[in-house]
Amino acid sequence: MEELTLTTPALLFSAISLIMLAYTNRFLAYASVIRNLHAIYLERKEASLLRQITNLKKRLNLTKYMQIFGISSLLFCVVTMFLIYVHFNTFAIWVFGFALILLIISLALLIKEIQISTQALQHHIADIEEHLEKK
Repeated sequence: MEELTLTTPALLFSAISLIMLAYTNRFLAYASVIRNLHAIYLERKEASLLRQITNLKKRLNLTKYMQIFGISSLLFCVVTMFLIYVHFNTFAIWVFGFALILLIISLALLIKEIQISTQALQHHIADIEEHLEKK
C-alpha cells in the first residue's frame, strides 16, 4: 500500500462538504413540507395527510442519520490528518478506513431515502391518475 499522506483525507473535505450541503437542503425541504402539512392537518384531519407525515418522518430520520454518519466521516478524516501529522501512520490508516466506512454508510442511507421518496411520489402520481380516470 502507498503511504497515506495529508493530501488523501484532505481530498474528502470538499466531497463531504458538498454532500452535507445536499443533506441539509433535504432536511430544510422536509421541515418546510412538514410544517405545511401540520397546518393543513389541523384544518382537515385527513388520513392521507397522516400517511404523508409518517412517510416524511421516516425520511427525516434517515436524513438525520445520513448527516450523523457524514459528519462523523469528516471528523475521522481530521483525526487521520492529525495522526499523520504526529507520525502515527499505521493508526492513521485504520482511522481513515473507518472514515471511509462511515461515508459509505451515509451514502447507503441516501439510497434508501431516495427509494422512499420515489415511492411517495409514485403514490401521488397514482392518486392523480385515478382522479383523472374518474372524469
